[in-house]
Amino acid sequence: MSSMQLETVFVFMCVCLMGAAERAAQKRGHKLETYKQSRLRRETTRMDRGNHKSGSPIFRRSPDMTKSPMTKSEQLLRIDDHDFTMRPAFGGPPIPVGVDVQVESLDTISEVDMDFTMTLYLRHYWKDERLSFPSTNNQSMTFDSRLVKKIWVPDMFFVHSKRSFIHDTTTDNVMLRVHPDGNVLYSLRVTVTAMCNMDLSRFPLDTQTCSLEIESYAYTDDDLMLYWKKGNESLNTDDRISLSQFLIQKFHTTTKLAFYSSTGWYNRLYIHFTLRRHIFFFLLQTYFPATLMVMLSWVSFWIDRRAVPARVPLGITTVLTMSTIITGVNASMPRVSYIKAVDIYLWVSFVFVFLSVIEYAAVNYLTTVQERRERKLRNQLPCTCGIANPDEDIMMTTCYNDVDPNASGTYGMAENGGRQERMFAQLTLADTQRTSRMKTSRGYVSIWIDTHAIDKYSRVIFPGAYTLFNIIYWSIYS
Repeated sequence: MSSMQLETVFVFMCVCLMGAAERAAQKRGHKLETYKQSRLRRETTRMDRGNHKSGSPIFRRSPDMTKSPMTKSEQLLRIDDHDFTMRPAFGGPPIPVGVDVQVESLDTISEVDMDFTMTLYLRHYWKDERLSFPSTNNQSMTFDSRLVKKIWVPDMFFVHSKRSFIHDTTTDNVMLRVHPDGNVLYSLRVTVTAMCNMDLSRFPLDTQTCSLEIESYAYTDDDLMLYWKKGNESLNTDDRISLSQFLIQKFHTTTKLAFYSSTGWYNRLYIHFTLRRHIFFFLLQTYFPATLMVMLSWVSFWIDRRAVPARVPLGITTVLTMSTIITGVNASMPRVSYIKAVDIYLWVSFVFVFLSVIEYAAVNYLTTVQERRERKLRNQLPCTCGIANPDEDIMMTTCYNDVDPNASGTYGMAENGGRQERMFAQLTLADTQRTSRMKTSRGYVSIWIDTHAIDKYSRVIFPGAYTLFNIIYWSIYS
């Protein structure tokens, strides 16, 4: 057999094998198509039987293709047919985006950091006709965060926020609801820590107003019109919200325009809330202890001036205690450059305590001076009263008189306004040479012996002055 004949036989066998393989593939495809058609008919028959059962609640409802498991949401919304990197109605009027907020909790208010932490539900409302879809029952479709990344949503952010995050337990707390006409609801649960500029000049008798500000990051008022959906009713709060140090007086909303020199004007939404501080905690921890320390310092006015071991430790203890109270209060406060109301009260109380120590120092000093004068006078007396000294011919007479207070000066008045007692040492000096017939000269030396007058006056002046200070202080700051 020639080589040409062998090639002809080989080609013929290849053609036969290819034809057989093609016929086998067509047969398997026909069987697979027949199987799919029969399975679809069985499912259709099962659904029809379920819909026509007697007493079924969906007997009179027509089927909604938006709820059919055979329809993909992305195909129904035509996600791939549009460019969702652009805002709705791009090139036209600004798109209105309504906002409402549900405040879930107001967690902390920090005076040191000048901020607050709030957890809220932030909801956006707008219309995007690109997401409209046919629906026989006008039923909406609800999605989670996976679809949010594929469509256009407003780019809201919190102005002056320090930290913020979207909750993700057990999944991302994000909800997207699309209506057949293209209206969209976008809701998310957020915790935000934002700045709050506080005026602590009246602390702790102050009232603070903080604000949470919401704004679009990229779209100016020419592209996006941000507004509260229902005015003040757009802000809802939980009745169980409470704070340990503050009483929440009210929440309210406002809308303003914010201008940036490089980008333009932006719509900005404000959530204002007013807080009034509870005073009872500070009364127990600061004001009452300070007042008691001041009153304790007055006890030294009733202790004998010679009891140095009793009066000195009492004064030092009250001064140190007031210093501790002032240090403890300032440790939990920001280092502001102005005087707070609590600082005025504590420092005035500290001055009263310090003055009580100075008062005893004055009494002790005057007592020492008095004793020194008495000792010096005794040293100048060479003999007992009424006996003449033969050397110097000096005669001294000592007498105790009851004199008029107006003539002898202030000494120490009894509580009933009686007479003052004063001791006079009357020295009569005579010249040894009486031949010159010089007249006798007399000198009078007076000695104070009642230094209790300072303590007596302090018992009235200190409590009266401190009471007057409290009346003025609480009438101004309360």
